[in-house]
Amino acid sequence: MSDTAETQVVIVGAGPTGLTLAIRLAAAGIPFMLADKLTMPQATSRAAAIHARTLEVVEPLGVTDHLLAAGLRLPTASLRNRDRVLMRLDFSTLRTRYRFVLALQQDQTEAILARRLTTLGSTIERGWEAVHLQQDPDMATLTLRDPAGGLKSVRARYVVAADGYHSMVRQAVGIGFDPGTYPESFILADVHMDWPFVPDEMVMFLARDGIALAVPLPGGHVRIVATADNAPVSPGLQDVQAMLNRRGPQAVPVPVHDVIWSSRFRIHHGLAARYRAGRVFLAGDAAHAHSPAGGQGMNTGIQDAVALGERLVAVINGRQPEAGLDSYEATRRPVAERVVGATDQMTRMVTLTGSGSQLIRSAALSLIGHVPVARRRIATMIAGLNR
Repeated sequence: MSDTAETQVVIVGAGPTGLTLAIRLAAAGIPFMLADKLTMPQATSRAAAIHARTLEVVEPLGVTDHLLAAGLRLPTASLRNRDRVLMRLDFSTLRTRYRFVLALQQDQTEAILARRLTTLGSTIERGWEAVHLQQDPDMATLTLRDPAGGLKSVRARYVVAADGYHSMVRQAVGIGFDPGTYPESFILADVHMDWPFVPDEMVMFLARDGIALAVPLPGGHVRIVATADNAPVSPGLQDVQAMLNRRGPQAVPVPVHDVIWSSRFRIHHGLAARYRAGRVFLAGDAAHAHSPAGGQGMNTGIQDAVALGERLVAVINGRQPEAGLDSYEATRRPVAERVVGATDQMTRMVTLTGSGSQLIRSAALSLIGHVPVARRRIATMIAGLNR
């Protein structure tokens, strides 16, 4: 093992959360290490929605204009039962500069954040997996392993776990996490297809045998997310087309031309018992996991990173006492708790089974859809402007 290096902060995980935190620290001149076990960034799109509140909080980091230039602005979203519109949400009336959902593939979001980090003179330590952590009153020591089995240690004043749902760092410090998994499996696919609706509107179909979400993306792609009793490992063109034939519009066909990439997944949900253990902090999916309903996961993580970054900079630069870091959990965990609860309710609502329950659901959504105040409240919640 090589000699132990020292720095102020080690960030484990170079997804959107870790990258955002690294940018904040780099901009303030705080020494840090950003480590990720992947040797290359993932090339799949995964999360695809950036909301108004997120665009607001990353403005000082110098990335908002780049995100806007790369993304597709979606000012409306609709919920439909085949051809019937049950509810339409209008983000263009919200009190923000960003009156839309910005559709942008996660790999593109990460690339923009990584380029910004590079312009600030910092890099990502790729191919290093966190395997051991110990703390003393003054520092934390993290052991990292490369793909060949080589080890190195880093001592830091603080360690931030941005290493996802199965966080090794969270487990190492014994922070409880009560996970759950929804019974449904899901199809995730980016496709080329004939889009029969307004070109800048998200659409969710609620059908008897499940749901289908269609989100226009930059480059003429469309993101499809759909429930399935037993989704194939890599859904193909016929799988996606058959599902849309059963759940999509009946009056206008929606031919799918090709599948760019696809996968299946199950939805996990849960919330960490604490966000801090000594010199270790949790952020992003390491702290909270929830349904992708409303596209909240990546957004909540990025907002975690900005909030934690502000506090770390203030404490490390001596502008606040160490106790100032306690406000991170006090402010961010209640937000995650509300998001986990809201997305759980949305997921259970849209995945209802049984014709009677589905009829009641459609009637309720249609009724709410005729109440402007209710529609605005839902749009505000999705945009993150109620936090």
